[in-house]
Amino acid sequence: MRVLFAASEAAPFAKTGGLADVAGSLPPALAALGHDVRVVMPRYQCVDVEKFNLKHIATFYVPFASWKERCDILEGRMGKHVTVYFISKDIYFNRPELYRTAHADYQDNAERFTFFSRAVVELCRELGFSPEIVHCNDWQTGLVPFYLRMLHGESVPLAHTKSVFTVHNIGYQGVFWHWDMRFIGLGWDAFTPEGLEFWGKINFLKAGLVYSDIITTVSKTYSREIQTPEYGHGLDGVLAKRSADLYGIVNGIDYTDWDPARDASIARKFSAARLDGKAVCKQGILKRTGLSPSDAPLIGLVTRLTEQKGLDILVEALPEIMAMDMRLIILGTGEEKYHLILTEAATRYPPQMRILLRYDDDLAKSIYAGCDMFLMPSRYEPCGLGQMIALRYGTVPVVRKTGGLSDTVTNYNANTGRGTGFVFDDYSAGALVDCLRRARDIFRDTRKWKRLMQAGMKQDFSWESSAKEYVKVYLKALRKKQKK
Repeated sequence: MRVLFAASEAAPFAKTGGLADVAGSLPPALAALGHDVRVVMPRYQCVDVEKFNLKHIATFYVPFASWKERCDILEGRMGKHVTVYFISKDIYFNRPELYRTAHADYQDNAERFTFFSRAVVELCRELGFSPEIVHCNDWQTGLVPFYLRMLHGESVPLAHTKSVFTVHNIGYQGVFWHWDMRFIGLGWDAFTPEGLEFWGKINFLKAGLVYSDIITTVSKTYSREIQTPEYGHGLDGVLAKRSADLYGIVNGIDYTDWDPARDASIARKFSAARLDGKAVCKQGILKRTGLSPSDAPLIGLVTRLTEQKGLDILVEALPEIMAMDMRLIILGTGEEKYHLILTEAATRYPPQMRILLRYDDDLAKSIYAGCDMFLMPSRYEPCGLGQMIALRYGTVPVVRKTGGLSDTVTNYNANTGRGTGFVFDDYSAGALVDCLRRARDIFRDTRKWKRLMQAGMKQDFSWESSAKEYVKVYLKALRKKQKK
């Protein structure tokens, strides 16, 4: 199968969040199954031509608004089998950051990603590449399905192409003022409630939802949640209408990168069969963060410090968590108010709590390897990767029952001894504390805790498994008749 994977960022080239991890891992996993998979993304300032050995392969003109814009295509590689095309247009993409300055979004984001979406379509024509599937991701590529639908009869390479659109987080939609319709270049006919219009504005994410052949999101539970007013961010009605075409597929993790048996960055390697190194890792992270050596439960968080991640209920629960004689390490950055609140809290509990306001891959791995529990009390979580990494490192997840957390962590049953973590339902500090108390009680039984750790380490959330599910969805898209 021929697949063009369109994304606004992809590791290792450019990254701001989880989308880049997906775009950097899923295409190689699909290629490993025998498919011809190619990636297309903007060439940002951070994409170094020499470092990534990029080659200029074409210059072409993109129909845009009422004129045509000249741009270049550079070519690189993702692993051995995936070609990556970079749309190079300095006026739009040669900037210090991908989407925003330190203070606000770039004011011309509608123009930038309208151009990128149209360039994706024109690239296929320029290169003579006829993908069977164009797999689009998030609002930055939301107009690609729209263009494929509106222009499908104009080009042989794309006449039979189907589109799959993945929502990674419906909270980010790409909503712009209505006059930006002029950049789309196809008139105003689609600016209706059934099309691109959203409360008098253009909604790029809605475009992907309305015009794609198949919609996916990053967990089964999240696919149901976003069809409700609570989680749909105003698009629940659109999604409910397309429920028959909506599928949830959990993201994967790369077990060559996340494997305590081979991870040279942690204090001592270990596996499900040989867990001795886990205790060494715990003492190592306690020492590294300046916490006193202790056998008390050590909780880790590696997260964006935002309300979505449950920071409000965690802050409220902190006095009771500290009263249970637990240790807590938080690594991440985010909203300034949580920087201040958590820094102040750490000064009140210096023997028990550390807040590290940065992101550090090496330190993150040490936290995953050394902690006893990994906390994710999210208000909503489309998929989440932290809980899957924690499971692999024998760090028992304590999570709220939402989105991908619900799909990947099985609540521990004390009667049967089955489960992989601890799950709570209510979004409240009280429910969080009760769940941690249950976890602490099991932690005190070393035999039960060991079996719980081992059960988690044996879980399979590999990209190979996810890729096979995407192939099934692609085949469903190919069987759909072309809509007019």
